[in-house]
Amino acid sequence: MTNSIRRVLAVAAAALVAVLGAPPAANADQAAPTLPLFVRRSSDGHLLAYEPKTGGGLQSPVDLGGGFSAATALVRATTSEGGKGNDLFFRLAGELYYTAERGTSTMPVASNMDVYNLIMTPGNMGSSPAAEIIARDTAGALWLYPGRTDGGLASRVPTGTSGWNAMNALAGYGDYTGDGKNDLLARTTTGTLYIYPGTGSIIANQILGARISAGTGWEAYTALVSTGDNNGDGKPDLIARDSAGALWLFKGTGVASAPFAAKEKIGNAGWNAFNAFF
Repeated sequence: MTNSIRRVLAVAAAALVAVLGAPPAANADQAAPTLPLFVRRSSDGHLLAYEPKTGGGLQSPVDLGGGFSAATALVRATTSEGGKGNDLFFRLAGELYYTAERGTSTMPVASNMDVYNLIMTPGNMGSSPAAEIIARDTAGALWLYPGRTDGGLASRVPTGTSGWNAMNALAGYGDYTGDGKNDLLARTTTGTLYIYPGTGSIIANQILGARISAGTGWEAYTALVSTGDNNGDGKPDLIARDSAGALWLFKGTGVASAPFAAKEKIGNAGWNAFNAFF
C-alpha cells in the first residue's frame, strides 16, 4: 500500500464523523431521502458537503478534508444509521473502500474495480438491505452490487447487457415514476435523458424495466447528480451543472411522463472548480 493511499484512508476514517453533524431526522411522509451534495475541489482534492436549503438550493459548504485527488471514483450512500448516514465509497488503485459517517475506520469492500469506467449508487432499489452500487464495465455492460448494512457488498448481479457505453452519465436517488421503487437515470451521448424504472427485483437482467424518455437537450450539462429530495416535498430531484459553471435544480414531480419541473438556478458560475459531483 502506497503512502498516498494510506493518507486517503486516514482522512476518510475521520472526515465524515468529524464534520457532518447529526443525520437528518426521519420524515414519515418523505419518500426520498434529503441528502447533502458532495463535491471534490479540483485544485486540492478537498471534499465539500453542501446541505440542502428548505424549498430547494444549497447552504454554505462544509469542508470534509483533503487528500482525495487520488480517488478515481467517489460515491455517497445512505448505508449506516438505519439508512440515514452520509457514508462514503471511494476507489483507490482498483480497490473500493467504505467509511461510515460515524465510523472509526475505512474498510475495503470490493477488489478489481478498475474494470469499471463508471460507478454510482441509485440508493436502495428494493433488492438489498442497504444502498446498492451500480457499475459499468469497459464493454458497456451494467452490474449491480447489493448493499449490506455494514457497508459491505454482495456478489455482483448482471443488470444490463452491452450497450451502456452509449450513456455518458448515470444519476438518480429515489423514485421518479411514482411506483414506490427507486429508479435509474441515464443520459445518452446525444443528450436524451431516460428513466429506467426499478423493478424491485435482484434477478439477473430484470432489475430495470423498459426505459422512459425524460426529454432531450441534456447535453448542455457537464454533470448530473441526485441528492434525493433537495426541496423537501418528498420527491427526488436532479441537480445539473452547465458548461458555464452554473448549477441548476430540476425538482421532481413523481410523474413519469413529465418527471421534472422547470429548472431553477441554485448556483452561479464557479462550479467548474469541482471535478466530481456525488
